Amino acid sequence: MWLSNLSLVLSDRVISSGALRIDGDRIAEVRETPVDHGIDCGGALVAPGFIDMHGDMIEVELEPRPNVDFPMEVALAHLDARLAACGITTAYAAVSFSRGVRSGERRSFEHTSQVIRSLHALRAHCAVDHRIHARFDITFDNAVEVLRDLIRDGQVDLVSVMDHTPGQGQYRDLEQHIRQLAKREGVSETQARQIVTTRIAERSRPQQVILSNLKAVSDLCRAGAVALASHDDDIREKAHLMADIGAVISEFPVTLEAAEIGAERGMMTAMGAPNAMRGQSYSGNLSARLAHENGLLDILASDYHPGAMLTAVMTLAQSDPAGLPGAMALVTRNPAKALGLTDRGEIKPGLLADLAFVQTGKLPRVTATMRAGRFVHSVGDVALLDQPILQPA
Repeated sequence: MWLSNLSLVLSDRVISSGALRIDGDRIAEVRETPVDHGIDCGGALVAPGFIDMHGDMIEVELEPRPNVDFPMEVALAHLDARLAACGITTAYAAVSFSRGVRSGERRSFEHTSQVIRSLHALRAHCAVDHRIHARFDITFDNAVEVLRDLIRDGQVDLVSVMDHTPGQGQYRDLEQHIRQLAKREGVSETQARQIVTTRIAERSRPQQVILSNLKAVSDLCRAGAVALASHDDDIREKAHLMADIGAVISEFPVTLEAAEIGAERGMMTAMGAPNAMRGQSYSGNLSARLAHENGLLDILASDYHPGAMLTAVMTLAQSDPAGLPGAMALVTRNPAKALGLTDRGEIKPGLLADLAFVQTGKLPRVTATMRAGRFVHSVGDVALLDQPILQPA
C-alpha cells in the first residue's frame, strides 16, 4: 500500500511532499517525492506513532468516581480509543502499588495485581500496543515480592520506584502540599496538616530498609531485562543513588539540579506533556520547558492527559534546536531508545508502520492513526475511508 502526498517527519528533517510504501505491518520504502498511485493524503503531516511511557489514565477509567468500579473490558476499550485518537500507538499503563491503602482499594496489592493481569490478558484485543508500567512505592513492604512474581510471569514492561512521603520528592514543599491537600479534599489547613503528619508517620522507613528495597528491585529488573526508572528525584544525592542502582530514566525530576545529575549519569529525562503544554508543573516543581531550554528534556509522557502530547510537541518545536524533528523525538525516537523498542519510533524502512497523521494550525489534532500497518483511527479528513479501520479481535 502506498501513501502519497505526505509531509514526513523523519529523525533529522521533514520531507515536504513524499510517499510511503507499507508492506504488511512494516514500512517498506520512503520516497522524497509523491507517487501517482495509492492513497492521496492531501499533504498531511505524518510522524511516527507516539510512544507514551507513563499514562495514569487506566486507574481513572476503572474508577471514574470514588467507589464506582468499571469492568476492565469497558475501561480499557474506552482508553484504547482515546489513545488511538491522540496518535499514541504504544502506551505504558502506569499502575501503582502504595502503602497506606486497605486491601482491595485502588493501589493496594490485590487491586493492582489484578489490574495488571487483566490488562495483560486483554491487550491482544486492543488497537494500541498496551504495556505495563508498574510504579512501586519503595516504602511498600511487599514491593519486592510483588515485583518478583510479576516479572517472572512476564506481566511487567517497565518499573519505576517512587516515594511519595510528604517532605521530599514531589511533595518536598510541605506548606504548599498542605494547602493543595486542603483545597482538593475540602478540609481546613489544620485538618490537612494532621493528615500529612499521619502520612509521614505511617510511611517513614529506616534508610537501610529503603536502600535494601531499591537494590532488590534493581536486581529483579536487571535479571528480567525490564527497564528501571527513578521518580521525582529532587536532590543530587537521590539522583546519584538512582543512577548507581541502574535506573535508565529519570522520570519527572523535581529540580533542575536533579535533572542535570541524571543527564550527567547517563539517564534520559522524562517529563509530563501537560507540564510542557502549560509551561509549568501543577505542583510547582520543575517546568518541562525550562528543562528543554537547558537541553535536559529527552522524553514527554502523557502523565494524566494523552491529548497534551501533540500540543506539547508543537509548542516545543518552536524553540527546539532541531525544530519539529527534535521535538517529535521526545514522543517517538527517544522513548523507543530508553525502553529498548528497536522496532519503532522512526519513519524508516524495516520498522513498524506506526504513524500519526497530524493537522496543524489553530486546532492541532491527530486526524488518523496507523498501528502496525492498519488504520485504527480516522476522523475522515484524510482520504482513508477505502481502507479498513482495525476492529480488534
